Amino acid sequence: MNPYTIPLSRNVKQLLLMVADILMLALAAWLSLNMLGISVEDKIDQVLGYSAVVILISVLVFYRIGLYRTILLYMGGQSGFIVIQGITVAAVLFGVVYYLILSPELINHATVPIFWMISLVFVGGSRFVAKLALQSLIENFRPKQPVIIYGAGSSGMQLVVALQSGNQYLPVAFVDDSLNIVGSIVHGIRVYTPSALSELIKTFSVTQILLAIPSASHAERKEILNKLEHLPVHVKTVPELFDMRTGKFHVDEIRDIDIEDLLGRDIVPPDPELMSACIKGKSVMVTGAAGSIGSELCRQILGLWPAKLVVLDSFEFGLYDLERELQTLREALQVKSEFETEIIAVLGNTCNHNLMEVILQKFKVNTVYHAAAYKQVPMVERNVIEGAFNNTLGTAVAALSANKCQVENFVLISTDKAVRPTNVMGATKRFAEQVLQALAAQKGSTCFSMVRFGNVLGSSGSVVPLFRKQISQGGPVTVTHPEVTRYFMTVQEAAQLVIQAGAMASGGDVFVLDMHEPIKIVDLARKMIHLMGYNIRDEKSYEGHISIEYTGLRPGEKLFEELLIGESVTGTEHPKIMRAEEDFLPWSDLQPMLVELESACKRLDLETIRQLLIRAVDGFNPESFKDDLLWPSTSSTGVTSAISNPINPLQTKVAATKVTPLHKR
Repeated sequence: MNPYTIPLSRNVKQLLLMVADILMLALAAWLSLNMLGISVEDKIDQVLGYSAVVILISVLVFYRIGLYRTILLYMGGQSGFIVIQGITVAAVLFGVVYYLILSPELINHATVPIFWMISLVFVGGSRFVAKLALQSLIENFRPKQPVIIYGAGSSGMQLVVALQSGNQYLPVAFVDDSLNIVGSIVHGIRVYTPSALSELIKTFSVTQILLAIPSASHAERKEILNKLEHLPVHVKTVPELFDMRTGKFHVDEIRDIDIEDLLGRDIVPPDPELMSACIKGKSVMVTGAAGSIGSELCRQILGLWPAKLVVLDSFEFGLYDLERELQTLREALQVKSEFETEIIAVLGNTCNHNLMEVILQKFKVNTVYHAAAYKQVPMVERNVIEGAFNNTLGTAVAALSANKCQVENFVLISTDKAVRPTNVMGATKRFAEQVLQALAAQKGSTCFSMVRFGNVLGSSGSVVPLFRKQISQGGPVTVTHPEVTRYFMTVQEAAQLVIQAGAMASGGDVFVLDMHEPIKIVDLARKMIHLMGYNIRDEKSYEGHISIEYTGLRPGEKLFEELLIGESVTGTEHPKIMRAEEDFLPWSDLQPMLVELESACKRLDLETIRQLLIRAVDGFNPESFKDDLLWPSTSSTGVTSAISNPINPLQTKVAATKVTPLHKR
């Protein structure tokens, strides 16, 4: 039981309020007569009798119009209107009795208005005082956490109203960059300049600052966060989808700041023509649809009104979850349009060429976005065979099937790790890129292209959710190396740019997304620690809260990532998309390599896979696959087994052990 809750039933509370109203109406009637010196001694019995009837009828009216259903603690403007209605009815009844009982020489026309005003003060005022008393009692038993709100605009004003009526936060000050409103009072709270923050934090013992600036750009938010980083407070924010129209707000919507705010990047508005060119009214397929980039592609594509959206993944639960989400999103989108996209969820693997061909033919697919791949560097480093089979052969099968089924556009989602790779994941993705480049050079029916970019924020395996979890658990925050840097991009921006790049393809294009400047991972960790209200514990400060530990680069990891192999790069019609010209092996060299790669994967022959990747990918030259879980047991001759028919699209009559060397580029 809450300490401020009166342990009485609802009916008892209503009865007590009725008794109180009876007494207050009786007192109001007596005062209204005595204030004007009206004597009713000779008719006292009639006055008392009729007054009792009037008061009882008035209380019944109060009950009828819902005055006793209102909870005192939550009384508002609507409750005040109900009080006025009830008192007006009581005054009318009182006036009728007053004019019928008293003789004309005793009547004073001010009596009824005075009764109305006194009754309103007693009945309405008593409830207002009771509400304030209850609120004070609640605050004494359940103290709120003092917070400063950064931003005294419409969002900040709405936020302070929501917090004042809640029981978690107590707004003590506004901070705003606009000098026009500094010094003013908003909802009883003073507005200060940002320079006063340090003093305000000490004065009010504040541990949290809430950002109420949903309309600010990412660059503006980054500038503000840089000002707040040195302060000993946890910085949180109000969602960008703050509902300003209805005034609805839930305190649990206050959350930690987005990592996008730390990067300070603003998304370039997408070009509607490029976005819809390969999608609107067409049958579109996304492989690896349940992944981070694949699922975001599906969301973006669905909003562009394709005729069909085929989503394929081998992760059953992820596919099930995505299908439900897309169906819900489709229902919301249908409110704006009568057009309905058919959503088709297919459980399967892109390495299954029969499945791929049937899907592409049955649903008459026009555009394929191939996002299916294993992307975690350490995991692929320990599972080379599956990495090569899925990333390289899966792409080859999907691309050849698309070409055979006359798919119009095929876009491969690639990675910056394919540039001068030092790990198996990057090497298999560069091999896959070359497959598309070589097929494009064959001038087939499909327009092949690939889009290369860096890390996606918030994706599975991303450092951001890992750091946030480590900080919330008290640390330490683990960083591989003090100098390691990475490119970052939001998943929404990446998906939009992939779609737009695919629309600009002419065949064999290697598109590279503008990732801005790389971010030092340790700097990112420091910012997150500070903005979550903690200090860093190191050799300079033993009193800090969270330490940063360096674990060393994992197998195959680089200190710095790159986006371009060569220097030949040109711009496109989109400011965030570049087109690179890169050398590749011809299809006559790649095809036998793919056949042997398939055979080596089925034999679990790691050494042959290593040799093939070395020959196919320029600059990749690992001494061994010592980190693989199966090394060295399968490194020499592989596992002898009956190998069924090779993947049909890759079949060719070539020597089983002879591989054409990489020609000089």
